[in-house]
Order: sequence, then structure tokens, then C-alpha cells
Amino acid sequence: MSHAHFDCVSGIAGDMTLAALVSAGWPEAELGRVPARLGLAGVRIEVSRVRRGPFAAVHVGVRAANRQPHRHLHHIEAILAKADLPAPVRERAGAVFRRLAEAEAEVHGSTLEKVHFHEVGAVDAIVDIAGALLGLDALGVRSVSASELPLGGGFVDSEHGRIPVPAPATALLLRGAPVRGGPVEAELVTPTGAALLASLVSRWGPSPPMRLTAVGTGAGSRDFAEHPNLLRLLVGEPTPPNSSERTVSVLETALDDESPQVVAATVAGLLAQGALDAMVAPVTMKKGRSGLWLVVVAEPADAERLARVLLSQTTTLGVRVRDERRIELRRRIAKVDTEFGTIIVKVATLPDGSERAVAEFESVQEAAARTGAGLRAVAEAAVRAFQSAPRGAGQGV
Repeated sequence: MSHAHFDCVSGIAGDMTLAALVSAGWPEAELGRVPARLGLAGVRIEVSRVRRGPFAAVHVGVRAANRQPHRHLHHIEAILAKADLPAPVRERAGAVFRRLAEAEAEVHGSTLEKVHFHEVGAVDAIVDIAGALLGLDALGVRSVSASELPLGGGFVDSEHGRIPVPAPATALLLRGAPVRGGPVEAELVTPTGAALLASLVSRWGPSPPMRLTAVGTGAGSRDFAEHPNLLRLLVGEPTPPNSSERTVSVLETALDDESPQVVAATVAGLLAQGALDAMVAPVTMKKGRSGLWLVVVAEPADAERLARVLLSQTTTLGVRVRDERRIELRRRIAKVDTEFGTIIVKVATLPDGSERAVAEFESVQEAAARTGAGLRAVAEAAVRAFQSAPRGAGQGV
């Protein structure tokens, strides 16, 4: 299973996507067969090697011998239904065109049945969309991400006259995607390119961690002086990140008339009942009173239940609850052999890929009591044993 990341250096269009796929290793001959597989007579695909700025790239053009009619959604669905395409590709192509139809209908205040596709219903858009999905399937791509999109600017001519960039349908398709204007007065993201990304992308932003296996460089038709008119496609095998991000709930309250022993017992009880962490700090409250600030970190699903524990077992009159982002390291539990016996350690994988081990206190305490050694000596021996073992060693718990 591979992942594809679209690095949209100069936006994205259907022909740029086909070119990037060929550059990344999809056989040119397979692309050439797409019109025939779609049953489109008089259509051919031209592939050439070009330069955009200082970079070599592949350029693709779809050429039709005859003027193409304006099509409705049902015309395109009929073409796809008869096409020689794998079922998943046919279904995804239909979904992409449906998103296009929905955007066009919203722009014109029409319905899916009545809307004309105009430019995006032309034969090149059908080849672009079906070909892009075939190429991704051939490269084994099962997930897709994309960078922020430069939209360009200015105006372009269309079947409806002169329209602003981004085209209205493009803007609607990209709701929720990170975009920016410029860097040139031209259309950098076409409706076809926007529809492909809107239908395929599960993550926007920088490329996720992966072992890179192929790089494709697709060229746009124009050659800009200000920047290379390119779409890069990075294909690789996903690798698990060393850190991940998720949402946790933070509960906090201040206590100024509570027994420290009760607070200590409450903290132990919260941890036993599923809290991820709990801590207490001394604070000075209003009127100079000394108090305790109690903070609990919990899974969001447990927040209300644990708040009720605080309300029922302490003197607090209220608990503040908020959801926060938490970036956390991957971790695992392992066992290491020391002169004091087997010790359990918690191992965290750092962002640079190295590992850090900390001995679990309960395991250290048990070994120290059994052998008469000091707690620090046992803990340091466990860390040394982990550091001297081969990478990834240690019996899992």
C-alpha cells in the first residue's frame, strides 16, 4: 500500500496530474490506452518531455479530432458505465464528476440533472479524471495528501464569459482546503484538479512520514518567469510517525479548604478510575489563602464522569473542563535484565528516531526491596541495560 502526496508547486490541473503520474512510473503506454478504454473515438494523448524553469518535466496533452458536445452528468455516467475500468476506479470517477456537478449546480442555481458541465464536461476532463484514478491505482496508492494550494489570480475566459480566478466552481470545491492567492495572474487550480483533490485528499499540509519510492514531475502548459509551473507527486510507503496528535480533556479546580490527605487519596482514585494523569500544586488564592490547584488530564469521553468524582469527593464548587491538543511520543513497555533482576522500563521514541528509557518506579521498588539495593542504583542499572542492548531489544510487556 502506497501513499501519494501532491506537492502543488504551481497548483493542479488534470493534465498536470497525468503527467506527474507518468513521470512517477505509470507506463506511458497505459495512459495512451485510456481514451479507448473509455470508448472515446478520435481522441489521442500526446506525451512530451519539457523544461519548466530549471527543471525537466513531463507534459501531457489530450487532443480530440472533433468538437465535443456539452454534457450533463448522466452523459458522463453512461460513458463510465460502459468503460473498461476496474470497478473501484469507475466508482471513484463517478464520485469526482458528481462533486463537480454539485459545485456547478450551486454556482448556477440549478440542479444536478440540468447543469451543463461545459469545459469540465469536455473529453479532456473525462480522460484526466479517469486517467488520474487509473494511474494512482496502478501505482498502488491507497491514501492521498496535498500541500497548500496557490490559486493564482486575475480573470480567465469561459463559456460564461470572463470570470475571476479561482473559477466559482473551483472555489466551492476547495471549501476546507488551505489556499492562498498568487503568485501569478493566471488560473493555477482548475475545476478538474480541484475536484480530484477534494475527492481524494484525507490530509492537507506537509507530506506525512513515508519512505519515498518515486517522484513525479508534471508540467503545466504555460512557462512562467516567476516560478516553475510544476506539480510534484511524491509516492512512498507510509511510516508510523514518532509522535502523534490527539485531543484530551483537561479538568482543573482550586481547593482552599481541603485536607491534603483527602486530595492525595482523590488523585490516586482518579488515576485508578481512568485519568491519564493527575497533579497537585500549591497556590496562593484570594485574600492570601493557601490552596491546592488540582489538574486532571483525561480522555474526552471520561471528562464528565471524572468531573463528578471531583465534585462529590472534594470541597470544590466547580470544575473547569476544556479540550486541548496533545502531541505525544510513541511509547512502549519493555523488560530488561539487570544484576538486580528483571526491571520494567517505559521506552519513548523521540522525534529524531532515538529512544529514551525510564525505569517504572513500582518495578524498581520491588527489586530494591528484594535485593536490598538502593532505588537509584536499580533505576540506573535498568537504563544502562536498555542502552547497551541492540536497538529495539527488550522483551515486550
